[in-house]
Amino acid sequence: MAYPPALARVVELLSKLPGIGEKTAARLAFFILRSEDGYPIHLSEALARLKSETKHCSVCFALTETDPCKICEDPRRDRSIICVVEEASDLLAVERSHGFRGLYHVLEGSISPLDGRGPEQLRVKELLGRLQSDQVKEVIVATNPSVEGEATAVYLARLIKPLAVRVSRIAHGIPVGGNLEYADQVTLGRAIEGRREL
Repeated sequence: MAYPPALARVVELLSKLPGIGEKTAARLAFFILRSEDGYPIHLSEALARLKSETKHCSVCFALTETDPCKICEDPRRDRSIICVVEEASDLLAVERSHGFRGLYHVLEGSISPLDGRGPEQLRVKELLGRLQSDQVKEVIVATNPSVEGEATAVYLARLIKPLAVRVSRIAHGIPVGGNLEYADQVTLGRAIEGRREL
């Protein structure tokens, strides 16, 4: 038996979300259908507002409702350090760690020739423009530890070092609670390279 048209459309749209297959989409659609009357309306309003009210900060390209974003406007942030991340979700992950009090720059991707994404498609030009200020002393490259993330990090380091700005890379290694015997060779090698004095 086929889904009624309205339900089929919701399942179709939900299954386009990353990591959501048709079965999960159907389960979510049935949950929405069975929920209290106000829930579907609140959900649709929240999704519409998400798209209409969320924009990119004109300085760091984080997702925000105000421009510039609250982080760029915060006078308590250390303006001498910029942490460069691939996506806005990466910025949120670093912020949740409460270990960084500087500013950010979102590239909106990484260099990936196979996907047709070169430096021109990223926010590299805007980053270099921000580094013209004498205020910036260090750039922390916090791209993902993938082939694309590493290529992006190397590319950025080559561009930034001639500007007399320190370039550092986030450390990669063994997660807290992890066992050495289960770590892959690359992760273990990077953990040893990134060691620090106790």
